[in-house]
Amino acid sequence: MVLGNIFQNELIPGNASLVGRAFLVDKYNISAYVRFPSCVSREHVRGASVSRDGWRLYDKRYWPGDRDIDHIVFALKYELFDLLVLKRILLAIPRQEVVEYILSKPTGIYARKICFLYEWLLETTIDLPDCPKCQTKPLLNPDKYFTVDGIYLKRYRLKNNLLGAKFFCPVIRKTPELLEFLRLDLKKQIDIILEKASNNLVARAASFMLLADSRASFAIEGERAPVKRIERWGKAVMQAGRFPLSQEEIIRLQDVIIRDSRFIKSGLRKEGVFLGERDQDGNPVPEFIGARPEDLAHLLNALVESDKIMGASEIDPVLHAAIIAFGFVYIHPLEDGNGRLHRYLIHHVLAERNFSPSGLVFPVSSSMLNSVEEYRAILQNHSAPLMDFIEWTPTEKGNVRVLNDTRDLYSYFDCTEACEYLYRCVKETIEKDIPEELQYLQCHDRALEGIRNLLDISDNVAKRMIVFVRQNGGTLPKKRRQKEFSELTNMEVERIEKIIADAFEPNNHGTKWESGPGVDHMSSKLP
Repeated sequence: MVLGNIFQNELIPGNASLVGRAFLVDKYNISAYVRFPSCVSREHVRGASVSRDGWRLYDKRYWPGDRDIDHIVFALKYELFDLLVLKRILLAIPRQEVVEYILSKPTGIYARKICFLYEWLLETTIDLPDCPKCQTKPLLNPDKYFTVDGIYLKRYRLKNNLLGAKFFCPVIRKTPELLEFLRLDLKKQIDIILEKASNNLVARAASFMLLADSRASFAIEGERAPVKRIERWGKAVMQAGRFPLSQEEIIRLQDVIIRDSRFIKSGLRKEGVFLGERDQDGNPVPEFIGARPEDLAHLLNALVESDKIMGASEIDPVLHAAIIAFGFVYIHPLEDGNGRLHRYLIHHVLAERNFSPSGLVFPVSSSMLNSVEEYRAILQNHSAPLMDFIEWTPTEKGNVRVLNDTRDLYSYFDCTEACEYLYRCVKETIEKDIPEELQYLQCHDRALEGIRNLLDISDNVAKRMIVFVRQNGGTLPKKRRQKEFSELTNMEVERIEKIIADAFEPNNHGTKWESGPGVDHMSSKLP
């Protein structure tokens, strides 16, 4: 073992040596970021391995050997399944070493996996006979990763159970958090909640939540869009899931967002794109750079193909939605509107997979807005480590032009963190937002009926009373009372305040939803 000191600007644990992906990336100076790198100690490690300071440290008996192929096998056995790093490693190591290893173990599971990955990722063929007859094995361990049923590959006696297509294929680890979300069966929970509500109540709640979600989607981008633009986008969101995902559908939706094409061109962008700041001279200081224009059609075709693969499988709809939505925003294929279309794709997949109820849009963007710093951290955690491997130069227009081949940076990624985040948003929507909205409307209707029984006034005036009293902590504001409601007597005002208080009293609810009412509900924010 050759001992080192620094890898990816991090100190290697003392008395240990790089192993697996890190060993090969370091040896060949490969342009790839190794997430969760491993090293092997020269000493015994209690429990065989332990996580320490961002490293996975293994006992000395785990040292695989000095050959490149030994470290690839180690990576497939013990490390994160990382197609991006594996592809770049397979491009770097001598081809003959791969061939010799496969010939030496023609029915070995790791020889078969390496043979498949070499030919699949590098789009080449090794001049070797097909694997002799032996037991078929899954490419990806379904105990550790979410997978599809897979396609049988006779040449390798493997089942390709990856979630995506050749040129767009993220992975999702089976973390305790994600397994717990699946155990909760949130789809069943929302069905139970809605069964308790009348169709009219659900329809009204859906209208408020759609508008709130549309506003939130613009707010995440830092925009205060006019009402007509928000309503137009809301109508587009209501169509989510009706039309199959395609490049043409993505462009159609972009046209819904951006009506004025004088300054922003419709369709796949023809130039680079970046997110970040500019220096004093106006030059870009990017924190994120999207895929090269020449790669966009290729990547989107693969994303659409992956959407079909997952749609035809039993993969959980929320996980499916996260892969498509976050994969899209990482590619960033449009000149403008990428963020909103990214969130639209969440609605699209959830609707198409019948996870969200018909006619009801989950206000996922509202939940994202509430946790916008965490949302941005998810995006940055993915993109920041990749920036070191993107060579770029500023253009005369103050844009960026990518100089090296970066297509696979957008093809292969670990989507686990994004899936956990999206599931937290969906859980909040189902367990908090929807019940609170239904409950608020039920309480509101009770208060409205009480006020109408007391006074002969229009519904609009009564609704305004309810909003003012609720926002003012249970009493009608003095300024409102002196101006709009000056003709009310003190007794009438007191009775109105009591009617509203009783209507929103938790113990007086007719239907028990999953959580109590609050002032910060969606419909109370809307005019």
